[in-house]
Amino acid sequence: MILDELPVPIVLAPLAGGPSTPRLTAAVSEAGGLGFLAAGYLTPEALRTRLDETRALTRRPIGVNLFVPGRPTAPETVARYTAGLAEEAARAGADLGEPRFEDDGWPAKLALLTASPVPVVSFTFGRPSAEVVERLHHVGSEVWVTVTREEEAVQAVAAGADALVAQGAEAGGHRGSFVDDPADRGEGIGLLSLLQLLRGAVDVPLVASGGIVTGAGIAAALAAGAVAAQLGTAFLRCPEAGTSAVHRRALASTTPTAMTRAFTGRLARGIRNRFLERHSDDAPVAYPEIHHVTAPLRQAARAAGDPDLVNLWAGQAHALTRELPAGELVGLLAAETDASLTAAAARLRRS
Repeated sequence: MILDELPVPIVLAPLAGGPSTPRLTAAVSEAGGLGFLAAGYLTPEALRTRLDETRALTRRPIGVNLFVPGRPTAPETVARYTAGLAEEAARAGADLGEPRFEDDGWPAKLALLTASPVPVVSFTFGRPSAEVVERLHHVGSEVWVTVTREEEAVQAVAAGADALVAQGAEAGGHRGSFVDDPADRGEGIGLLSLLQLLRGAVDVPLVASGGIVTGAGIAAALAAGAVAAQLGTAFLRCPEAGTSAVHRRALASTTPTAMTRAFTGRLARGIRNRFLERHSDDAPVAYPEIHHVTAPLRQAARAAGDPDLVNLWAGQAHALTRELPAGELVGLLAAETDASLTAAAARLRRS
């Protein structure tokens, strides 16, 4: 497997929605990790272009992440929430978008990745069917699935997944849960607990994700049974990332994070701001409909440098992020991981 061949056990999280770029993907792979390219929110044509750009920058292995389509939400549910956003839109001088359900180009993106394979295809928001997994295996791609609890892991392995991305509740951005339960307010399973639970439930490699921004965090994940760590927030301040200026400033702050559906209609962790605080309690499960409703508002806020209307996705340890080139950051994280594991082994020997 690719994970057995990585010089550094670091995987770049996909970072859909702007931060993902071919330069960032390639830089992480060139430094010895595994760079992922986010397919989410791109048209199939744009994904093809980004794949070509990434392949021009590196010959090392890369991965692509796909969103598994969900189900549409009742229009009246979306309309009730949208009506409460009119004041926000007027204040920002922006129009709200039209709510719509779509599959994020699922069939066309799968066709692209079977016609032009990559070493790894990962999935978020659900379990691909066994038929989809077999199609990707047939062209030589490994299949990874993001899971947040034991039952999801068992389902993914039954469908043929080669590895699982174990996403702890500390993770920034959207929860990778197969189903966004309206009763879930973000009290998910923490990463260390999740790794232990999954290790007892399935027998495939685990990639740890959630709140990891230092080598000490990577070391803890490896000690708990992961074979690699997936980091997203840690790379958001790298110059190669497409992270907006307002988002970069927020990442360097000590403002805490919270879970919310206010921006997209799907549970996600971001840095607290006025929009999150004001609208989280009212936001229903309605993805991607609400994502499309708030997209123009968020775009206007980013252009204006207004942090109170932007989805500032970040993991719980975002204040520890560093502003370094991605390759340099991979090297530093590897050194920190080695130092942490060496120190832990020394303490054990002393005991």
